[in-house]
Amino acid sequence: MSAGAPGGDGEAAGSGFSGDMHPERGRRIPQKRGGPVTDGVVVVDKPAGWTSHDAVARCRRIFGQKRVGHAGTLDPDATGVLVVGLGRATRLLRYVTDLPKTYEGELVLGVATSTLDAAGEETGRWDMAAVTLDDVRTAAARLVGAIDQVPPMVSAVKIGGQRLHALARAGVEVERPSRRVTVFRYDVEPAPEAGVFRIAVDCSSGTYIRSLAADVGTALGGGAHLRALRRTAIGPFTLAGAVPLEELTPQAALPPSAAVAHYPSVAVGPDVAVAVATGKVLADVDLGIEGAGPWAVLDGDGALLAVYERHPDGRVKPAVVLTTPI
Repeated sequence: MSAGAPGGDGEAAGSGFSGDMHPERGRRIPQKRGGPVTDGVVVVDKPAGWTSHDAVARCRRIFGQKRVGHAGTLDPDATGVLVVGLGRATRLLRYVTDLPKTYEGELVLGVATSTLDAAGEETGRWDMAAVTLDDVRTAAARLVGAIDQVPPMVSAVKIGGQRLHALARAGVEVERPSRRVTVFRYDVEPAPEAGVFRIAVDCSSGTYIRSLAADVGTALGGGAHLRALRRTAIGPFTLAGAVPLEELTPQAALPPSAAVAHYPSVAVGPDVAVAVATGKVLADVDLGIEGAGPWAVLDGDGALLAVYERHPDGRVKPAVVLTTPI
């Protein structure tokens, strides 16, 4: 099970436009026989040259199980945070996918490429030596807030049932509807290399950082592309808690509750736990909750039983149940 969601950057997303053939690809996954399956989450620091699918394949081998997925594709050339779900916790990845993201990278001014990043072919070159740091910062600031973005042709978005990157490889370009995204921060700092600027972006899920880089170049009367993209956070999941993929071991797995730790939680007693395990719709008072939810429902030991969401009739219903009736 691969649960990667298309959209956003890092995410031109498994497009196949970069990255050599990798030893993880095509290898058979040894499945545990009769052994316990790990249910949990691992936060991986993905290296360059690996697709997100490669990273999932490596996790399958390390944990010896097939039910593994990720919560948001990271482009092969990009590095950084990739949240991977294991076993039943793959059902919780929906609560991670839409979290805001943080990226760092380099904006290369004066050169446009076919993929809007360093992996593509050069499509234009301009003399932009007169552009100042303040000019770049001003152009970037105009992109902060709610904006409409058109997904790049190298993205994993589907149009008419086909991935855009597959169409692009075939030399086909199609109309793509714009999507509303939010850029919370777009900082620009100088870099040692002339015409290159360090950027840091906080944004909503589904934002294409390569497009933000290219848009700055266009706004300044020329072109630009993105390079050295690194995702430093997905919501509360940061590089500080990420394990380099080459150092990953089964001991790095976090409990399923980590996937929903950013939601309000409530611990319930044995009687309510039985009702939760059977998927019952409950009243707020039964769980001792208030507000809009969702809520992580835990047992007395802190293990995640279920995630409850608001029901149309005013009660709350289980969206995901991890425990089983006794």
